[in-house]
Amino acid sequence: MAQAYSAVLNALGISYTVIGRGKESARRFEAATHHPIRSGGVRSAIAEGEIPTRAIVAVSVDHLSDVACDLLDAGVTGLLLEKPGGLGYEQLAVVAQHAMSAVVTIAYNRRHYAATAAARLMIDEDGGVTSFAFEVTEWPNSAEPTQVEPSIRQRWFLAQSSHVVDLAFHLGGRAVDWKCWHSGSLPWHKVAARFSGAGITETGATFGFHGDWEAPGRWGLEIMTRRRRLIFRPLENLHVMEIGSLEVSKVSIADQLDRSFKPGIHEQTRAFLGGDDQFSCSLQQQLENVRVYEKMAGYR
Repeated sequence: MAQAYSAVLNALGISYTVIGRGKESARRFEAATHHPIRSGGVRSAIAEGEIPTRAIVAVSVDHLSDVACDLLDAGVTGLLLEKPGGLGYEQLAVVAQHAMSAVVTIAYNRRHYAATAAARLMIDEDGGVTSFAFEVTEWPNSAEPTQVEPSIRQRWFLAQSSHVVDLAFHLGGRAVDWKCWHSGSLPWHKVAARFSGAGITETGATFGFHGDWEAPGRWGLEIMTRRRRLIFRPLENLHVMEIGSLEVSKVSIADQLDRSFKPGIHEQTRAFLGGDDQFSCSLQQQLENVRVYEKMAGYR
């Protein structure tokens, strides 16, 4: 993610300093971006007086909240914090306590896909969402995601699957009355391996979701309006089925930025730097959302 942000900042002509912790990760970053990196971690940089007004936090999930708190305590007033912001509600609540008057944005970049922007326009044209359904099946299936620490694996629904759940509720509305069920278990995610649920949102839209981490599948989202079915599978693309037809057609969208950079990152970063991100997930929203994600996953 740090490399993705670096590419966007370079394109926007923004001067920036990169702070890293490990020597190996710093070596990989410099080799990929040709941008110098300062090792030693954020606390070392703060102690030497390098305190920006704005910062982007793109460390591993288990360190997001600690780094965010260090920056906020040092006086950073604008923070773009990689999703999900922490390993659970408790860590996010601590970040909120340190935020004071600072603005903290949770970086769910799928809200900034060109496909998402096109869908928002269609939803407005059609008078809103009537229902939606999404799938949270993960790519690892029965194979353990060994690239991350055990503490992250055990919270994989929050660390990974919340990406598609956030997009679903961003477009369909916040869940206000719903139920969920869990079944199965994996060695690295003992709480559950299968997830399902249904309910209604604050706008009156009904929804349902399903995921089976022991079977083939992929993330997906389908939004229904009175005129159209909007299909995100993969999430970067938008397909449409018009009412009265069974034909599914791909929507032509201006997605050059999503093809030139990691999808959604350019517009998310530009909006953050410009202070005009009307579609972002605020820290307060994430505090409310994480309670939902933890219940969906079986953590709470």
